[in-house]
Amino acid sequence: MKLYFSPASPYVRKVLASAIELDLEHRIERVPCSVHVIRRDVNVVVHNPLGQVPTLIADDGTVLYDSRVVCEYLDTLAGGHRLFPLPMDRRYRALTEQAASDGLLDAAVLARQELTLRPADKVWEPWREAQIAKIVSALDRMQQWSPTFGDRVDIGTLTTACAIGYLEFRYADFDWRSGRGTLADWFESFARRPSIARTVPGERPS
Repeated sequence: MKLYFSPASPYVRKVLASAIELDLEHRIERVPCSVHVIRRDVNVVVHNPLGQVPTLIADDGTVLYDSRVVCEYLDTLAGGHRLFPLPMDRRYRALTEQAASDGLLDAAVLARQELTLRPADKVWEPWREAQIAKIVSALDRMQQWSPTFGDRVDIGTLTTACAIGYLEFRYADFDWRSGRGTLADWFESFARRPSIARTVPGERPS
């Protein structure tokens, strides 16, 4: 399999962390690319019209995206129901946690792009503040959920860890731990897992 990736992407991190948990990392060839909101990488666009990562090309040539689809595909390759539980109550809990974490990531990426990509005189601060409010609300809900996380490893907890990891990476001055002690303690423990420890985002050339 080939994976178009960027080392700084939290969505790519989720895929790679899933692959490690499923013991599939050795089957994935990482293909560096230069995806950008404005300057799209044609090498990715030819496979994924959105020009985004992660984009996976399976061994049979099937192209899969986005991270939610790729992670579920990897889960089936590993026998199924490991990261995506079969019992419906557990499955929809994990999927809802994934949705909240992906939503946090979407808001965090957009809020950052508002400052890093948009000309200073075009920055819409109320819109950016609205994205930050989504991050705060998602974190508050994760704090409520965190007593149920325990040692559970599924797509819900994995995505939650990747979302918090992105805040650690891109929002170093954002105090997400304040008032969320249970969540902070859980993350400190979960972040020691090889799947998280070995996929810490960085600025390596892509």
